[in-house]
Formats: sequence, C-alpha cells, structure tokens
Amino acid sequence: MKILLLNQFFWPDSAATSQLLTDLARGLAARGHQVYAVCADGGYALKDADDPPSAVIYRVASAPFWRGRMGRVLSYVSYYVMCAVRGLTAPRPDVVVTLTTPPLLPLIGTLIKWLRGSKHFLWEMDLYPDVAVDVNYIRRGGLLDRSTGVLADLARRKSDGIIALGDCMRRRLMARGIPQEKIFVAENWADGNLIRPVPRTAARAELVVLYSGNLGLAHDVDTIAEAIEELKQDLRFRFVFAGGGPVRRALEDRCRRQDLRQVDFKSYTRRAGLGESLGAGDVGLVTQRAACLGSVVPSKVYGLMAAARPILFIGPAESTAAHVIRRFHCGWHVSNGDVAGLVQLLAHLAANPAEVQEAGQRARQAFLEHYDRPVGVARICRLLGASEAEMQGAAAA
Repeated sequence: MKILLLNQFFWPDSAATSQLLTDLARGLAARGHQVYAVCADGGYALKDADDPPSAVIYRVASAPFWRGRMGRVLSYVSYYVMCAVRGLTAPRPDVVVTLTTPPLLPLIGTLIKWLRGSKHFLWEMDLYPDVAVDVNYIRRGGLLDRSTGVLADLARRKSDGIIALGDCMRRRLMARGIPQEKIFVAENWADGNLIRPVPRTAARAELVVLYSGNLGLAHDVDTIAEAIEELKQDLRFRFVFAGGGPVRRALEDRCRRQDLRQVDFKSYTRRAGLGESLGAGDVGLVTQRAACLGSVVPSKVYGLMAAARPILFIGPAESTAAHVIRRFHCGWHVSNGDVAGLVQLLAHLAANPAEVQEAGQRARQAFLEHYDRPVGVARICRLLGASEAEMQGAAAA
C-alpha cells in the first residue's frame, strides 16, 4: 500500500510526535509499504540525525514555528496550505494518517479522502479544541471553541477510524458525540533499544526525582512545587527538571525566590542519550492537570518504564497514566493538590529504596511486554490494515 503521513514535524526533528511518526514510518516500510510524509521544513526541537526512515519526505515551505500566539498561527496556516497542495499532488495514497500538529490538520486528510478516494485515519495526540479550553487558552463555549469543535468533529465523523491514546481520551471523544465504533485505543510507546536500564549509583544518598521533557500548560506544577517547598530543609531529596516548555521558566523563578537549593534544571536530552538521562533519576515524575483528563495523555510514562524507573504520577485517578501504574504496580499516584500526601509518599520512598527498585523492575518488564517500539508500532499497523498478517491474507485472496 501507499501510505501518506501528515504532521508538521517529522524526522530528524526530536519532537515527541515526530519520533512516534518516524517509528511508524520505519515499521510500515519494513512491512513492504510505500511511505510518504509531508512535514514542515522548519523544526520544533533538537534534531536527532540518526538513520532516515525509508520514506519519501516532502518538506514544504512554511513560516518557522514560533511559540508566541501570532507566530504559531502563522506557522500553522502556512503549513495547512502547503500540506494540502502536496497531499493532493503526491502519488495517490491508499491510506492517509493525520496527527494533530497543527490542530485541525485532519481536515486536510478529509479533503484528500474526498478528492482521491483514500482511507483516512486520525491519530489523536492531543484532543482539540478541548485541550486549548482546558488550559484556558481559549474560552469555553466561545466562538473559537464552538467553530473549531465543529470542524474537528467533522473530520472525525468522516474518517475511517480514530486512534486514541487511552481510555480516558476515548471517553472524551465519545462525550463529543463521536461514535464508539470509530474509536480505537492504542497507547504510545518508547524505544527499548535506545532506552535501557542504567544501574543506580550505589553511593548516592539522595532520592532523585526526575522530570524529563516539556513542561507545559497541561502539566500540574503547583503540587510538586509546594511539596519541594515543604521539603526545603530535607537533604534526602533532589529534584531534577530536564527539558523546557512554557511553564519551566516560571518554575525556575519560583525555586529561585524560595531559595530551593535541592532543585536542578537541565536542558533537553537528545533521543540517543535518553537512557542515561532517565537513569540519573530514581523516580520519574509525570504530572497532568485534572482539567486535561482525556484531552492529553502523558507519553513520558513509557520512556521511564523503558529505563526501569518507577513512575510518580500527579494527576487525575481516571487517567491512562494512573491506570498503567495500578495495572502493573510500577509506581505511585497522587491526586492533584494533595501536597501532604505527596510529602508523606516521598518520605516513605526515601526510607525504602528496595521498594523503589522493585517497582522499577516491574515497570521494565511491563514495558517490554506492552510498550516497546515493535509492540506499539504493530498496534498501529493492525489498525491501519497494514500488518504482515493482513497483507498475507490479501495476497492469498
């Protein structure tokens, strides 16, 4: 089959959506499919110049990606236009897969489906406009919310399938009136070859709590920040924030004002160095605002599991991250705002390092069985009708 992948970011950009889509492209090519990708010629994050996927990559001219509101809109609009032009002039695809960067990109997939007779699948990385409303970026019930919601749901209803990242996202889609039979749950993954367990430094006395990745508006920062303030004089703990994001600067300023000396801030890590970076922590921190339940699904969980590090999740109990922790006993969940409970839990973990290590071992085992790259890619391929078994069945028919 000819399969067309649409997303603003693709190899070699190290954005999370780029990495996942590049993994899928490699998996599809390995199964004998012809893969095409349309992405912007500008990037979002660091470039990981590993081996390129076996795909025809169309890098369309568009405005550079800026994080300011107007710059972001200009970047999005220019990519929409050039992506539509390339999507309609590239070799006719049998299947189109659209991600959600930028928002409403699935409308381009719908257009290609109508004009070229292709199947169209949406891979919902973030749920729009819900997430923009949840983080107070746009007003709930306002004109922008209602108009973008109509357009987003039009693409969903006209699609051949919608890939949700967890049951919480599936429920959110159903609450928008999307038919349940159109929605398929396929959780994300990490690369178990790139991210391998690194032994803990035996001489280290501190319990290191590590947050790795983007720190954005959908993340709960207040709960962990208040807990760090409570533990200001406790030398048993060190908190490390590696990455970036729009909320990180505010957190750095807060820690500086409070003179929180047990907090370190580091830059982004390239994908090839993630194993070592994640291994520098004892416990991996993942947070999510309660309002964002189902509109985002944290993917940091899977990299931490690959590194054999247990998860400390601050967020709603109904989220996919909390479900993974309960299912595999690979970490701990704290509700948003429960600072006292978080402080008590951290004290318990510092006093019981064997419990931390055992939870990390369970995380790695569950990862290998359910969330390693080959397993995750195979899930998506099956949903697209692009797995080896389906190809062999079609050939036999």
